[in-house]
Amino acid sequence: MADRLTGMEVFVRAMTDGSLSAASRNLGISPAMATKHLDALERRLGVTLVQRTTRKLSLTEAGRHFLEESKRLLAELAGAEAAASARTIAVEGLLRVAVPVSLGILNIAPILPGFSQRYPSLTIELGLNDRFVDLMEEGWDIAVRAGHLRDSLLIARKLAPVTAVICASPSYLKIHGVPKTLDDLQSHVCLGYTLSANGGGRVWRFGRGGDIHVPIRGVLFADNGDALVAAAAAGQGLVYGPRFIAAPALADGRLEIVELDAPLVDLGAIYAVTHPNRRPAAKTRAWIDYLVEEIPKQKFSLSG
Repeated sequence: MADRLTGMEVFVRAMTDGSLSAASRNLGISPAMATKHLDALERRLGVTLVQRTTRKLSLTEAGRHFLEESKRLLAELAGAEAAASARTIAVEGLLRVAVPVSLGILNIAPILPGFSQRYPSLTIELGLNDRFVDLMEEGWDIAVRAGHLRDSLLIARKLAPVTAVICASPSYLKIHGVPKTLDDLQSHVCLGYTLSANGGGRVWRFGRGGDIHVPIRGVLFADNGDALVAAAAAGQGLVYGPRFIAAPALADGRLEIVELDAPLVDLGAIYAVTHPNRRPAAKTRAWIDYLVEEIPKQKFSLSG
């Protein structure tokens, strides 16, 4: 295909510039290569396009028809390339962003108006889902993820660290007492996150690497952190998870932090993850830059 296009370009330039030598200069190739491409084009078509003498080039009847078609096709190709380049340069179109539910509601949705005001030609589709989203398979431009990233070819930009907390409502702690050790958890009601990588929420992990496993008992297990925080704030039990989910309830006193005798698990960080493209679209670059700018300003800290 590249040789076909080059042959067509040589043919059009030669007839426009008046000679193969002029065409070769404008295309940045040698005169011999220009002649080779034109000869190959004529062989492929099975017709003579140009009558060549030492002084001038003359179009045959077939050449006149092919010249007009070639100009049209090359102009359409240039237009398609320009349109694709414009989409890469201009912050416009549709940006599809996948975000975990709690993070999206607490930290991403509040900053969207500022982004839209800055880039009014861009439409944003925000997908809120706690499951793992496959960017390529599902057609997302970018995902904001919390935790430890899986090995992949995707490009990741770290936005902020995430720390864990254990907390409960003042009323729960007043009735059941404040746990001090991991062993104390056996006598407490614990609320489990079913999408946890270990034990379906029925095991809590401690130690930076999560190598200490503590079975828990409870009356509520859910696949959403907001639901667990709401239950904990209502006095239903202890909740263990990212600080940014519990931050609003901690800030207004509905929850209190509980300190135990072991380090809490390392929850990783918040990342912006996108396709492995050396030249990402301007809309993607703009969104990542905006997250880097705005996430540290969030009212409810991601890391404490």
